[in-house]
Amino acid sequence: MDISLRELEDSDLPIFWQQLTDPELQQMAAVTRKYHYDRGHFDRHWAKVRADPSVILRSVLADGAVAGHAAVFGPPSEREVTYVVGRAHWGQGIATAALAELIKLEPARPLHADAAVDNAGSIRVLEKCGFAITGKSRCFAQARDEEIDLVHLTLR
Repeated sequence: MDISLRELEDSDLPIFWQQLTDPELQQMAAVTRKYHYDRGHFDRHWAKVRADPSVILRSVLADGAVAGHAAVFGPPSEREVTYVVGRAHWGQGIATAALAELIKLEPARPLHADAAVDNAGSIRVLEKCGFAITGKSRCFAQARDEEIDLVHLTLR
């Protein structure tokens, strides 16, 4: 499978909306925001993200089809990575390949990421890309309507 990143296009947004509103994806990710549930918030969030020149934002393509998105954001000393791959594309190495390409675009180190402690797939993706667990915390996970444990990962 050919995995690549490209600049986000307007036509990608309906796919992202479908992915982010998938209840199974929300449950797995656990930590969600208003834009995962409300189309108006979604549109405002993406407009803001796309207008921010400090954000590196890419659509993830698998054999030419949009499979998700990946981004680096935050201030220079606290850069974070995030990625979403739609459920139809899980378990195929797409997130790992996309994250590996994304981190090549960002020279700043360290890079940070968080994952629900029971999200073994995401933790595995991050570790395959060189991230190591550097801490733990608890937070409220709206998708699960409860406090959960998070792991913090860092790429140095």
